[in-house]
Amino acid sequence: MPDLLPYTDAQALVLARAKPGAVDEVSVWDAAGRVTLAPVQALVDLPPFASSAMDGFAVHAADLPGVVPVVDEVAAGRPATRALRPGEAIAISTGGVVPEGADAVVPVEYVVQHDNTIEVAEHVAAGAHVRPRGGDVAAGEVVVEGGVRIGPAQLGAVAAAGVARVLCARRPRVAILATGSELARPGDELRPGQVYESNGLMLAAALASVGADVELLPAVADDEQAHRDALERGLAADVLVTSGGVSVGPHDLVRQIESELGVEEVFWGVAIKPGKPVSFGVRGATLVFGLPGNPVSSLVGCELFVKPAVRAMQGLRETLPRLEPGRLASPLRRNPGRDEFVRARSRLDRDGAALEPLTGQESHMIVRAAAADALVHVPRGAGELPAGATVSWLRLGERY
Repeated sequence: MPDLLPYTDAQALVLARAKPGAVDEVSVWDAAGRVTLAPVQALVDLPPFASSAMDGFAVHAADLPGVVPVVDEVAAGRPATRALRPGEAIAISTGGVVPEGADAVVPVEYVVQHDNTIEVAEHVAAGAHVRPRGGDVAAGEVVVEGGVRIGPAQLGAVAAAGVARVLCARRPRVAILATGSELARPGDELRPGQVYESNGLMLAAALASVGADVELLPAVADDEQAHRDALERGLAADVLVTSGGVSVGPHDLVRQIESELGVEEVFWGVAIKPGKPVSFGVRGATLVFGLPGNPVSSLVGCELFVKPAVRAMQGLRETLPRLEPGRLASPLRRNPGRDEFVRARSRLDRDGAALEPLTGQESHMIVRAAAADALVHVPRGAGELPAGATVSWLRLGERY
C-alpha cells in the first residue's frame, strides 16, 4: 500500500470533486430536508400589515389614561369597517389588522370594561403591542440564505414570506453495493462460512439520512463478471459506494474491475483506524467510494468521506462532520501511525460532554458499535491520552 493520506487531505480531495448537480425547482410543500441553492427572498412584507400582538383594544395613545367607547371589533383575517377616530377604541384580536388612526393596543387584562366602554388607568406608549408592517422581513429581503438545509423553521419562514417554489440542488442518486461470496441475506439460513450482509443496509440508512436518493443493489459474489455487471449498473448513479473487496487479497476485485470500467482512482489508503484501505475515484461526474468490508470500518469511512460528499452535492455550506469538544472519561492509548476514531458513549454533566470508550473496538464488532453514539478522534502519536483529556468527537447517527 502506498503512503497513507492524512484523513483531512483525503476529505479535501473528495470535496474538490463533489459539486452540486442539476437544479430542481421544488414546491414549498415538498421542500423539507432540501438544500437551497440560492438565497430565498420574501415576496411580501411580513407582517404584510400593522397587526396586534395581543388580544385587546386599538386606541390613540394620547387619549389615555381615560374612558373611551368601543365602536367596532377586528378579528384576525377581517379588517375594521372604518378608521379609528380620536376618543374611540376598537376591540382587536391577536394578529388582527390595526385600524387606520390607531397607534397602540391595550391588552384586555389592562382595562376595565363597562358595557360598550373601556377604562384604562395607565399611560400607554405609542406603538405599544403593535407589530409594524415588515417588522420581521421586508419584501425582497433574504429569508433563507443559499446552501442551507430547509428544516421546520426555514420552511415556516419561506411559506410565511409567500414563496411557493424554491431552487434546490437535485438529491444525489447513490448506489450501494456490498461484495463477497460470504454474504447472506438477513432472514436466509446461513451456510458454513457465511455471515449476514449488514453493510448495505447500514450505509443506505446513513446516506438517506443526509438527503441521498439511495438504491441498494443486491450483494455480489467474488466473481469477475458478477462484479463487472453490478459495478457498471452502480456507475450510472451520481455516487457509487461499494463495501468490501478493496484490500489486497486474491478475491478483492473491486478496484481492478473499476479501473477496467474507466474509474480514475484519486486515492487508496488513509491514515485512519478503522478504515485504512478506503478508496476514492471518479468516472466522469460519478464519485466512486470503496469502503472496507469490516462493518465498523465501513461506518467510519461513510461518516468521514461519503456523507460530506453527499452534503456537498446538495450545495450545503457545511459539509464535514461536526467535531465537538469533550473530555475522556477513561484513558486511551494513541496509535503512532494513524488517527483513530473510537466508539464511545456520551453523557452530559456540569463540565460538558464526557465520553466513555466502549470495550471491543475491533472493526468487525458492529453490535458493539450499536451501543455507541459518538466517535472520538484520537490523533496519531505516542503515549496515552489520560482520563480528563480534551478530545474532539462527532455524533453517530446524526441526521444531515
